[in-house]
Amino acid sequence: MTVETSTRRATWQNIPTGVWALGFVSLLMDLSSEMIHALLPVYVITVLGTSALTVGIIEGIAEATASITKVFSGALSDWLGRRKLLAAIGYGLAAFTKPIFPLAPTVGWLIAARFIDRIGKGIRGAPRDALIADICPAHLRGASFGLRQSLDTIGAFLGPLWAIGLMWLTADHFSTVLWIAVIPGFLSFALILVAVKEPERPESLRKVRTPLHRSELGRLGATYWWVVAVAVVFTLARFSEAFLVLRAQSIGLPLMLVPIVLVIMNIAYSVSAFPIGILSDRVDRVTLLVLGLLLLLVADVVLASATGIIGVGIGVALWGLHMGFTQGLLATLIADTAPAELRGTTFGMFNLVTGLALLVASVIAGALWDVVGPQGTFLAGAVFTVLTLVGLLPIRGRLRGQRHA
Repeated sequence: MTVETSTRRATWQNIPTGVWALGFVSLLMDLSSEMIHALLPVYVITVLGTSALTVGIIEGIAEATASITKVFSGALSDWLGRRKLLAAIGYGLAAFTKPIFPLAPTVGWLIAARFIDRIGKGIRGAPRDALIADICPAHLRGASFGLRQSLDTIGAFLGPLWAIGLMWLTADHFSTVLWIAVIPGFLSFALILVAVKEPERPESLRKVRTPLHRSELGRLGATYWWVVAVAVVFTLARFSEAFLVLRAQSIGLPLMLVPIVLVIMNIAYSVSAFPIGILSDRVDRVTLLVLGLLLLLVADVVLASATGIIGVGIGVALWGLHMGFTQGLLATLIADTAPAELRGTTFGMFNLVTGLALLVASVIAGALWDVVGPQGTFLAGAVFTVLTLVGLLPIRGRLRGQRHA
């Protein structure tokens, strides 16, 4: 093996410092957000007395808001030629919104808080992902996106774990736990300000004046749009994780232990995302994505048929593994197919259409839950998973020639 080949096949040692910093920024913000998210569905239903459909609408509106915002922030980052400023604004807005959650007296306040919080997520999302693509070399794209996803997800499972411990210590006092969740959000904002350095824009890179103009969107190419189309159907299959929490509650899991669902899911997610990212730099990415979809299919069937805590736990773990196999890979495929000068726009468009799909998916899931029950929700997810597999297979050949562009 040559020295060059050894270097190109290196793992975490050669991942740029900026990617690590962005990963820890994501970890802290997800720690804050998931402490809240782990309790919010149960809080809305048991304390405020609303329905599962309301949970679906809240989650769908929240994520769709983030996705709609991403397309504009991504395009703006291409126009400015700078990404960090917008990412920092997004993290800052999310941090300053967190105190609204413990203060909210009604569902309306919670919807407003989630709405503003997700605007912050939307502002930071596409510029951050484009910044990772700018920082990392092409042969480490999968590993870099996988690393950020793993660190992000460590925060996502520590958040519910802390929520469990704090709910126990405070005797199920929601407000106190929600106030503590504010702290890591502000630490995340501080870290991106001081630890993330943006690379200089190459002078040879074409300047983009109107990123969302039809002529610029036409430069994205058929392969990019096919990836987006497949991701939309996939999003319909993987509705909000709030329904995993509700599934656990439906089989009698005690209130204090409900957040363990997101802990299990995110542990499986975090331990798989980085290794799968590394592997995707060495083997066919689409094959790994197919395996991830098969994991989701099995998870849906298990969750639909589970009658006890063990069955739900297995289904939740499989759901987390499918996330590790797919989420970083989808971001990597977007980076593979995107022109360098339009990376913000491409991530923004990707998140816009998948966010709208998530709104539809969450509302459908909530409606099926109220009318048919949990089985209807998860079996519908299985059907959409099969449709995603059908749409994914034709683009395998197109993607092979673009991964090191």
